[in-house]
Amino acid sequence: MLAVLAQVSDFVAPNIDFHAFGPELALVGALVAVLVVDVIKPDGNNPFLSSIAGLGVLGALIPVITLATDGADRFLFDGAYVVDNFSLVLKALFLVSGYVVILMSTNYIAEGDYAEGEYYILLLSSLIGMTLMASARDLITVFIALELLSIPAYMLAGWRKRDLIGNEAGVKYYLMGVFASAVLLYGMSLLFGVAGDTRLTEIGQAIAGGAGETALITLAIVFVVVGFAFKVSAVPFHTWAPDVYEGAPTPITAFLAVASKAAGFVALLQVIYLAFPGRDDVIQPLMWVLAAATMTIGNLIALRQTNVVRLLAYSGVAQAGFILAPLSVASELSLQAVITYLVIYAAMNLGAFAAVIGIARKTRSAEITSFGGLFEYAPGLTVILSLFLFSLAGIPPLGGWLAKFVVFRALADANTASGYVMGAIVAVNSVIALYYYANVAREMWMKPVPDGDRSPVVVPFSIGAALALTVVATMAFGVSNLATRLGDQATFLAF
Repeated sequence: MLAVLAQVSDFVAPNIDFHAFGPELALVGALVAVLVVDVIKPDGNNPFLSSIAGLGVLGALIPVITLATDGADRFLFDGAYVVDNFSLVLKALFLVSGYVVILMSTNYIAEGDYAEGEYYILLLSSLIGMTLMASARDLITVFIALELLSIPAYMLAGWRKRDLIGNEAGVKYYLMGVFASAVLLYGMSLLFGVAGDTRLTEIGQAIAGGAGETALITLAIVFVVVGFAFKVSAVPFHTWAPDVYEGAPTPITAFLAVASKAAGFVALLQVIYLAFPGRDDVIQPLMWVLAAATMTIGNLIALRQTNVVRLLAYSGVAQAGFILAPLSVASELSLQAVITYLVIYAAMNLGAFAAVIGIARKTRSAEITSFGGLFEYAPGLTVILSLFLFSLAGIPPLGGWLAKFVVFRALADANTASGYVMGAIVAVNSVIALYYYANVAREMWMKPVPDGDRSPVVVPFSIGAALALTVVATMAFGVSNLATRLGDQATFLAF
């Protein structure tokens, strides 16, 4: 007993940098506050829940700003958790995206037959996982963050409990997500077996030093990439996306299409750049095939869609291909191109979903034909949705053109045949995408109102605020270098 007491007295608590965990702690505080308020008033419409969740997300941005101002890289748990420029830019992206989704959810959830408290608790839980992912530099940390962001998302996807389509969406997303996690975990176990360490930098050093059989390392890389390809809805691992996007509540669809997808890309970038240096012989061909197939198949299927949400789902698949394209050459500009694209994509895609939510309040449908003659009774929403659609297509001076430009620049900078061919594929697919985006715009501007009802669309303040934020961001990214500056800052991964 005395020996045990002596050991306890000699125990020294680990020195934890709570400032580094500031964003996550703020989100946990908001989650607890939502839980307490929901327990006090469990039934009915509680207007405080969305406000608490929104303020908590905005509050989490404060430590992000103070950490960025400090400028020092912070390494915790022997390098398993790192706060650097890369992580701070991505944390800010996740938090701002989460706040816009909360704005989109406020009236949508309050007016439906939904349990608001559980909804915001799950949304905040998923955001915590995303912010953790931005700092994860260890296989265990990466996997925990991935599951923390994914499990609440499975439940949110099936939030329409009395809707068969919603139930199908939740079950499909869950089953395919579990399968992808198993594949990813197997690949991670192979990497641990090769390196004898779970830290990404140590794995990278072991692989660069010739540890392990080449075939085994190649198999591990393929399994890990396949696991993350599911999260970013890359072909052929995209089949869950259209049905889940259509069956989930539209704000959650936006959340999955932007924040969840961005988290998958963040994990993929960290693994590629930290754990697989010098294995371009495997990474580049794999990314080339994934990017070409994803953008082409996503665009071709989008051409046949008659529902705006499904169209945006397949558009999101194609956009994932555009984001993967710079990784097919792994030039010096590839990382900057991916981060810049993610930042711009978040603004324009969230804005498109917010506009669809506003319009559907009147049409009660997401069919493209129901948007006919929209300019006659909702000119503001028509202009705004058109801006987002043409930005997604890459038309200047909207933000989407810059996203496409940085991809072309990264491909050209590699000065390789594969890079130039990929650039040609990106160009062709950009033209294909313009066709189906313009088709929606044509319906709104040139077709007659299908039911003759020209009563104005009433847009709630929260959705109007989401539209204002995303419109300003999309326009600002197109005429300034703000997005590329963020991309430049995020390229400095701390080793």
